[in-house]
Amino acid sequence: MPTFQQFLLPDAGEGLTEAEIVQWHVAVGDTVTVNQTIVEIETAKSLVELPSPYTGVVAEILAPEGTTVEVGTPIVVVDTDPGGAPAGDAPAAEAVSSEAPAVAAPAQAAGGAVLVGYGVSEQGSRRRPRAAAPSAATSAGPATSAVAPGPAVLQAQSAPVAAPDIRTQAGRVLAKPPVRKLARDLGVDLTSIVPTGPGEIVTREDVLEFASRAEGRSLATYPGDDVPWEAEGAVVAEGRQTRVPVKSVRKRTAEAMVASAFTAPHVTVFHTVDVTRTMRMVARLREEREFRDIRVTPLLITAKALLIAVNRHPEINASWDESAQEIVYKHYVNLGIAAATPRGLMVPNIKDAHRMTLKELAQGLSDLTATARAGKTSPSDMSDGTITITNVGVFGIDTGTPILNPGEAAILAFGAIREQPWVHKGKIKKRWVTQLALSVDHRLVDGELASRVLADVATILHEPAQALVWA
Repeated sequence: MPTFQQFLLPDAGEGLTEAEIVQWHVAVGDTVTVNQTIVEIETAKSLVELPSPYTGVVAEILAPEGTTVEVGTPIVVVDTDPGGAPAGDAPAAEAVSSEAPAVAAPAQAAGGAVLVGYGVSEQGSRRRPRAAAPSAATSAGPATSAVAPGPAVLQAQSAPVAAPDIRTQAGRVLAKPPVRKLARDLGVDLTSIVPTGPGEIVTREDVLEFASRAEGRSLATYPGDDVPWEAEGAVVAEGRQTRVPVKSVRKRTAEAMVASAFTAPHVTVFHTVDVTRTMRMVARLREEREFRDIRVTPLLITAKALLIAVNRHPEINASWDESAQEIVYKHYVNLGIAAATPRGLMVPNIKDAHRMTLKELAQGLSDLTATARAGKTSPSDMSDGTITITNVGVFGIDTGTPILNPGEAAILAFGAIREQPWVHKGKIKKRWVTQLALSVDHRLVDGELASRVLADVATILHEPAQALVWA
């Protein structure tokens, strides 16, 4: 007799209440084993691959791709005794034995690879499924608007790309998991690609070729343009707007930033500094054999400078506990690095960065960046941060007023490094100059402490040898 077990959506970390089903790696009738990856979900913080807690045959998939389900909700049914009856005789979700949830929980715990949920809210929420592939009748391209053209916002940088004919099977584009991952990393919609592989399957080359053609598109268009800016969402009737549901990382980021901005009173101090010696040091490190295989940038020296400043002024490495009405001073530094990814802003952190050598810190920065860009940052990588750096200089920005990462007392903005006229030893010379901005929670960090920390960072960037005296 078949035994049907429900796999309940677990909490992927930090008490998250829901997740989106991104991609199933199995289908009904497939045989699975314990700890085999069966589904990829997207939480408010990261992409997470969930392993199977059972060995058996997939009897039913209860949560289609593109839907959002609450933690604790059944997402798949597995027949753990497939010899008892054909897999095709699997019951519907509502027909599964009422004892299944009670049996499933211990089984998941025994597997050891599945995270346990913290509970389910009273009412579930379900996101609208992703739009189905357009029919051939509508694939020739969007209709042009009859509204008279208005002033241009941005000029298109390349010729528009016509919308292709879409070929799918059972409502899904045919593509292997590595190709789907590549498309997600590049922000490419698979339904927009004309497949060239055997059996009308989308290949890696198809994704790369489409991405290269799409790079030059503008984010704004004129009325009457052949192709509007493509985004995952719904284009309104007249074609002049695209509405995209706020979800996952973007939603969590918005909530966190609003809470931070309106909970912690922000104060920001600024400093403009000559970093010519730091630039020379970076150039020397790149030639060292020890750093030859590690990417060395001015951000590495900035990170080390901040760690030294925290060691000299440990009061900056703290948080405000509102419920207990206490200031919590951290005796460790988990250094957060704000990273812009295709899924939105993420702030993973380097654990115990204060204990690292310069080489270890460089490797940590390199690994953190690569993981974030690949969309593989785990919830644990972003938890328990103590102080953060946001490198706005990579975008050519001089400085800004950064908003605190929730639960932290300070965040440092590192601006673009530019060659500028500068008074050096009584003469105007061309020097490398940057701007720093330090935002702090004014409930526990006053202006004097913030100024001393920023001054220490600036001193080391101006004269890196000073780090040997203070470290």
